[in-house]
This record gives sequence, C-alpha cells and structure tokens, in this order.
Amino acid sequence: MNNAQMHAKKVPVIISIPGSKSLTQRALVAAALAQDNSFISNALMAEDTLHLMEGLRALGAQIVSVSGGLFVTGIAGKIANSGKEIFLGNNGTALRFLTAVVCLGKGKYVLTGEKRLCERPVGTLVDALQKMGANISCHKNCPPVVINAKGLSGGKIVLHDIESSQYVSALLLCAPYTKKGINLVLKGNIASAPYIDLTICVMKDFGAKITHKGKYEYTVDAGKIYQGRKYRVEGDASSASYFFLAAALLKKPIRVMGINRHSKQGDIRLLDILEELGCRVKSQEDWVEVEENNLAEGNFTFDLNDIPDMVPTLAVLAAFRKGRTTIKNVAHLRIKESNRLAALVTELSRMGIDARETPDGIIIKGGLPRPAKIETYNDHRIAMSFAIASLVVPGTEISDKKCVDKSFPEFWEELKKI
Repeated sequence: MNNAQMHAKKVPVIISIPGSKSLTQRALVAAALAQDNSFISNALMAEDTLHLMEGLRALGAQIVSVSGGLFVTGIAGKIANSGKEIFLGNNGTALRFLTAVVCLGKGKYVLTGEKRLCERPVGTLVDALQKMGANISCHKNCPPVVINAKGLSGGKIVLHDIESSQYVSALLLCAPYTKKGINLVLKGNIASAPYIDLTICVMKDFGAKITHKGKYEYTVDAGKIYQGRKYRVEGDASSASYFFLAAALLKKPIRVMGINRHSKQGDIRLLDILEELGCRVKSQEDWVEVEENNLAEGNFTFDLNDIPDMVPTLAVLAAFRKGRTTIKNVAHLRIKESNRLAALVTELSRMGIDARETPDGIIIKGGLPRPAKIETYNDHRIAMSFAIASLVVPGTEISDKKCVDKSFPEFWEELKKI
C-alpha cells in the first residue's frame, strides 16, 4: 500500500446528526412558559418533539417553525385550557413534563397517548404532585392522566428510588411557577441522573434561580420565571452513538459533526467506554471522531444506570467483540419504548449470539453474528443499533424502519454515507 492509499484510507466519513432531543424538549417547555419570545435554533424536528409542540400549543404557546429553528411566543406561566384531550404519541418525556405543567393551569386536562405510552409508569410523579396540592389521578400507575388543575402550591418533596429522572425534571421545570417554589430531595437509586443536570442547565439558561445542595437536593425559587431568549440546541449524543458504533465495527474513522466531547449530555460517556474497549477518539469544539484500533478481548462489566439509552448500542458492539460483556443496573429499561432488555436478548439470539437477561441487566457473549430479520418493537433505539449490525452482517433486515422518525428521521440517509 503506497502513502496515497494509506492517506485515503484514513479520511473520515462525515456524519450530520439532528439537535438533541433532550435539550429540544426542555428548551421548548421553558420557552413556552417564558415571558416574551424565544428562538430555538437547531431544534430537533421529529415525531416526539412534534407531539410536545402540539401539547404546548394546546396550553397557549405559539410555536412557529421557521428557517433554522423554532420561534416561540411564551405564555408567562398563564396556562390555557382548550378543553381537548392532549395526545402525546409514545413520548414519555412530554407526557411527564406536561403532567406537571398543566397542574399550573385551571380546569380539567386529560393527557394520553399510544398504547405503549399508556403502559409506561407515571405514578411516582402523580403522587408528588398530589403532595403539592394537585387534584390528579392516573390509571393503575399509568396514563391516561386526569388533572383538575388550580395551580400548584410547591413546597418540600422527597422522592425515593425513582425509576425515571423525568419525574424530577418535570417537577423542576414547573417549579418557578408554583406558589412557594420547590425544595426537592432525592434519596436512594436515581436512574438516568445526568438528565437532571441537563434540565437544570436549560432552566438556568432561561433565567430560573436554582440552588443545588448536597448530591441530590434542589431548591427552585418561586416567581423567578423564565425569560425568552435565543437558544441553540447542540447535536444529539444519543443519535451520534450509532455512528460511533459503526466506526468501532467497520474499522473506519467516522466523524460526527455538531457535538462536543465535553457535552453535558450523559450519553457522551459512551466515548469513555469505547476507549476502554480499544477505540481511538478525537474531538474538537464541533465534532467527535471515532476510529477502531483493535477491539479489546476478554470480560468487561459496565454500569449504565446513568446512560440507559446507550445499552442497545453497547449490546450490539458486545455481540461482535471476543469475550463477555455484562451490562448492569439498568432494570428501568423494561419500561422504555419497548422492554429493551427482552428485545435485545431476543434479537441478539436471532443473530446466533449468546445473550441472557439478568434481574438488572444483560450478559452478552461475543461471537460471529449471522444474518437475521430483526424486529424493532416500534423502538427507535433497537432499530438504529441493529441497523449498524446490518452493515457488518450482509443479509440482516430491519423491520419497521419508520420507527426511527421518533428521534432521527434522517437516520437512513446518513447511514448511506457509510
């Protein structure tokens, strides 16, 4: 191989990713509740965010899609009531955020969604809101949620061993509009904790006053409401992860634009895991590049409690790596868009890989995956992870490709670049 060929081999594939789903949704709620106007640039336009936008419009916010982003006219905390049921698809984040937000209004609100959303728990949040004076109920711990709203008093709330950080984010987001503010204390196991930090960052960006005491105690002042502003959404670390996985499996450098290694998004921690498993990572202010450098062999254990959305990505990598991979402390994956632990075991087994569930995770013994028709369970993260496997195992088919529209409508187009 001459120098020119070696140089050509190292030219990275350039991938574009959409704006962060987590940041888009938090910024939309803050901008909708804010006083004055906001412009959210690089916002994710996907199924989930469209459902949230419709929900916020029903509460009185004006949200207009314009070139480069979203123009939002805030309601200064004055929640409207259209009298219509608010349908949120399979967007668990929107359901939980708006459950808290509508309690600030007046009158009856009903929040619901697709069949799977109505199987996802919301009871812990309902209990917390009841303690703050809300007249709210749900069906067997799940949506539909019915609220007879008359504003929220706020006060001190203690949550124990929560299965979703979205409960915490929902309470924090509405806290500036409560009568007394909120003093929120978390005890025990906290799933997906980095998302709480993400919520606080967005709240502060929009002008809320929050103090953080100890590891998990937050105080949000009443009356210090959100102010409209220009807000740019960074690229989605979860969406980027599939292309980091592709770099690891295809042994070619892939550069993802619009993301920074020092992002506050928890899922960026996957890069540390990839380095541990033998990948090279390079990063600048607006891109991250991953290149495989002989995947490490042997047995590894990873605690992904704080980044559960990365479990499908790491599970597919584990299928191709020599050795055993144990992923632990992620029992809450059973209440996501699908039962992700069961889905991963079933589909990896379909590809001939030894995989089994544990009470709190999954154990995968790497091997030589064979072609299979992969079921997606209407779960975007299952679809995108196994789509990367299909690049390495010709003949692998992904059923229901459209489910990626939930978070990354352009995924298949970006995949063609590889």
